[in-house]
Amino acid sequence: MIPNFLFSILSEPFPLRRLLRYMMRHLNVGSYLQRLDLGAVKRPHYGYSLYQAALLAHRLGINQVSAIEFGVAGGNGLLNLEQHAYEIEALLPVKIEIYGFDSGEGMPEPRDYRDMPYVFQRGFYKMDTARLQQRLQRAQITLGPVEETTSHFFEKFCQAAPIGALFFDLDFYSSTAAALRLLEADPQHFLPRVFCYFDDVVGGPMQLYSDFTGERLALREFNENHTHIKLSPCYHLLARPIPEPWYHRMWIAHFFQHPQYGQFIGAEEKHLFEL
Repeated sequence: MIPNFLFSILSEPFPLRRLLRYMMRHLNVGSYLQRLDLGAVKRPHYGYSLYQAALLAHRLGINQVSAIEFGVAGGNGLLNLEQHAYEIEALLPVKIEIYGFDSGEGMPEPRDYRDMPYVFQRGFYKMDTARLQQRLQRAQITLGPVEETTSHFFEKFCQAAPIGALFFDLDFYSSTAAALRLLEADPQHFLPRVFCYFDDVVGGPMQLYSDFTGERLALREFNENHTHIKLSPCYHLLARPIPEPWYHRMWIAHFFQHPQYGQFIGAEEKHLFEL
């Protein structure tokens, strides 16, 4: 009988790549950027988004950038963002601020079929707030219904650095649609292009995500209702010869009326590793 781990490697189309990635991650071999490019880090989608946001900020002459996670739950995502932030700050002269949004009480009651109640139920992913606060080093958590907390974010954190990365793990259509309204704020609160990760847009045969429910519906409606802000898939990742599942969860928010949207960011820094 083949061990499950070995079977999972051999059943992949690129087993040697999977094995190399496993070894580099667990033995901490190679530079951070090499490991990130290969996916040999925890949550490579978090590292990719945060690194690219910091690199864009640097090229625009901005020395601070913010990242926000919607749907903190147990807090592993925020803890992972902190780890990536320390690595990236050692490479680029950009400071990274991290914020998390969560109700603190788990998921609310599904509102209708668009929230996919056949998959998600009230109370899922409840947070142990006190324990998480003890573990966090720099991330700040805002608790409460997402409809309320997002609308007051820029009042509460009036000195927050421009947002360069957003991570959506709210599951529901209604909650995701509410969180996306944050993008309607003054474009100068953001980088001109913001890296966005949507956790619940692919799934499997149980979820059967579609363009008519859940996060995908929230994305589609946002694009339909906004002229000067658009969310687009990250095509350069999708065009890679060896695709990873998380590539399909990456989107870019384009702020066409941002004062720096057209600022040239050409490759003056060829020595920087491009992901």
